Amino acid sequence: MKKYDYLIVGAGLYGAVFAHEATKAGKTCLVIEKRDHIAGNIYTYECEGINVHLYGAHIFHTNNKVVWDYVNQFAVFNRYTNSPIANYNGEIYNLPFNMNTFNRMWGVITPQQAAEKIEQQRKEAGITEPKNLEEQAISLVGTDIYEKLIKGYTAKQWGRECKDLPAFIIKRLPVRFTYDNNYFNALYQGIPVGGYTKMIENMLDDIEVQLNTDYLAEKDKYDAMADKVIYTGPVDAYFGYKIGTLQYRSVRFETELLDMENYQGNAVVNYTDYETPYTRIIEHKHFEFGTQPKTVISREYSAEWQQGDEPYYPVNNDQNNSLYAQYKVLADKEEKVIFGGRLGEYKYYDMDKVIEVALDAASKEFG
Repeated sequence: MKKYDYLIVGAGLYGAVFAHEATKAGKTCLVIEKRDHIAGNIYTYECEGINVHLYGAHIFHTNNKVVWDYVNQFAVFNRYTNSPIANYNGEIYNLPFNMNTFNRMWGVITPQQAAEKIEQQRKEAGITEPKNLEEQAISLVGTDIYEKLIKGYTAKQWGRECKDLPAFIIKRLPVRFTYDNNYFNALYQGIPVGGYTKMIENMLDDIEVQLNTDYLAEKDKYDAMADKVIYTGPVDAYFGYKIGTLQYRSVRFETELLDMENYQGNAVVNYTDYETPYTRIIEHKHFEFGTQPKTVISREYSAEWQQGDEPYYPVNNDQNNSLYAQYKVLADKEEKVIFGGRLGEYKYYDMDKVIEVALDAASKEFG
C-alpha cells in the first residue's frame, strides 16, 4: 500500500488549496472525493458553451489581496459584478437595498429622505434592541422593504418564520444610501473565465485524486495510508453522529436548457413573495457575459436537510452551536486530523474565507 504524507478528504476549495500548498512544500498527497467530480459545491460544467453552476451561484469576492493574488495564479477572472434584482409579484427592485430600491419603494430621491422613512417605520414598529431577524430587518430598512423583499424570501430560504430566526443572519445583507447596485462591497470581484472546475483542476495539477471514494466507508484503510488527514466532510458524520445530528438547510435545483438567447436579463433574480415556491432563478450565461444562442436557467428551492441530502447552510442557532461545540472537543482530540471548511467546522464561509483558513492551516503545518 502506497503511503502519503497527507490524505485530503474532499476535493472542494479547502481541500484543493491545502493539497496544492502541501505539494508545494514537498509533501505527498492523496485527495479522495465522495462525488464523481472535483470542486465541491463550486463545481461548474459546460452546456452549449455556458458554464453552469451545478450547486448554485458562486461569485468570488474579497477584500483580501493575498487571497485575490492567490486565486489569480489558477484562473483569469472577469469583471462580473453581482447586482441581483428582486421580483415581488411582478414588481422589480434592485438589490442590495440602496437608493434605487428606496426610490422604487417610496419615491424618495435623497439619502436623507430614505433614512427618514426608515427611521419613521422603525419607530412605528417600536423596535429599540432587535431580538430576532424580523426586528433586525425592520430596524435596518423599514417595514415596507421587510414585508416585500425580506419576509417571504427568508421564510422560504430557512423554512422558519423571520421572528424565529436570530438577528445576526440579516447582518450579511448590505444597506446603502447610494445609487449603487453592486451587492458586494468588495475590492475584488469576478467569475473565473472557463468556470470554477478549471480553477480547481489547476490547483490539483499533478496531485493524485480518486473520485467516487467514500472515506468514512473504509476509514481505517484510508487512515493507514497517510501520516495525517485533512477532513472537509461533515464533522458529525466523522464521529458517527454519536452526540446527535447537526442541522443544515439544503437546496434543490431545477435546471433547464432553453431555446432562447435571454430569459430574464440578469444572472440572479430573487423571488421574494412567499407564494412563488422557488427562492430565485439563476441564468448562468450572464455570469460570463454570454452571447450564446441558447440559455440555461436554474430554479432554486430551499429545503429542510435530511441525511443523504447535500448539506449547504449550517443552521447556526443556539441548539446546533452547542452541539457543534461538543463535536469540536472531540475533533481537537484527533491528533492526526485537521477539520476544515464549511462542513468540517460547521460554519458558513464565503469562498475567500475558505481559502484564507486553508492557507492558514497549511502555514501552520509547513511554516
